[in-house]
Amino acid sequence: MLTSPDRAVTLVRRCAEASAKSLGRPDSAARTPRTHPAAIPHPPTLLPVVAVGVVDNPIVVADAKRIDVLSDSTGETAEKVVRAAMLQFPHSGAQLRLHTRVRTKEAARPILERAAREGALVVFTVVSPELREYIHAASYELRVEALDLIGSLIGKLTVYLDRQPINTPSGMLPLSDEYFRRIEAVEFTVKSDDGKEPRNFKKADLVLVGVSRTSKTPLSTLLAQRGLKVANLPIVLGVPPPPELEEANQERIVGLTIGLEPLVEIRKARLKQLGMSVDANYGLKDQVKAELQYAQDIFVLHAGWPVIDVTGRAIEETAVIILESLKEREEAKAIAKQLV
Repeated sequence: MLTSPDRAVTLVRRCAEASAKSLGRPDSAARTPRTHPAAIPHPPTLLPVVAVGVVDNPIVVADAKRIDVLSDSTGETAEKVVRAAMLQFPHSGAQLRLHTRVRTKEAARPILERAAREGALVVFTVVSPELREYIHAASYELRVEALDLIGSLIGKLTVYLDRQPINTPSGMLPLSDEYFRRIEAVEFTVKSDDGKEPRNFKKADLVLVGVSRTSKTPLSTLLAQRGLKVANLPIVLGVPPPPELEEANQERIVGLTIGLEPLVEIRKARLKQLGMSVDANYGLKDQVKAELQYAQDIFVLHAGWPVIDVTGRAIEETAVIILESLKEREEAKAIAKQLV
């Protein structure tokens, strides 16, 4: 079984980036609630639409369509919505440019002027009514196509909830207990990646088990961002699971599997990435088949574990399936208690 020495470093980097991005806070933030001061807007970040097969590198194509994502915070909300919509337009060649912490008219104006020159579409999430109105007016003046993703929703909620919004960007809100809970989950997941800390299986909210390259690490990272403490264990051919796995809560263990051919291709690509021969055992069909069968034998011995096939699935979809599985277990458990 091939080991990946860069796996832990990669996970730390991904967790740190994802944590800062999704929560709008630096990792080193103290645990004293505070409000962040207004920050200088970040320069635009060019985002290739990799997930939809549109662009696989950040090189700007002269005639490519461009979408400027403008936000007064991290830009995650708008970016996710645009990427989800772009799934319906594969091979469009569109480029996403992310502009974060845009909180003044002076910061927004150059972005809109550039969008006007290049014929770009502007998608924005801004909570300040004044800045939203300015963007609408400037877009009309400059003849820029602009879409407000959050303004109408805030307006509807204002009426429905009969309350006035605080109109404060999420990145400037006080640090909450939920934020620190997620940070703790990320730290736990980093320490528990790739079976490094078997003793953590008992403490984990979720344990993912599967052969190498079944998305255990990225799934763990994603679920940690949702506040779950996740551990994962690679199944190695001929090596029985550690006793700590048997001692853990079996209702919190999920098996991951994948099709033979896709896994062979994924592993060969990984070998190439590492500069190794694609003929190494790690990528040989017979070796991969034996590993998958060995994993299946382990799953059969643990009939209570749900087993999810990740073939052709995005990690976001697999994560949803896992969360639904956990929810169904909890509901079934609650119903059983009521019947006793």
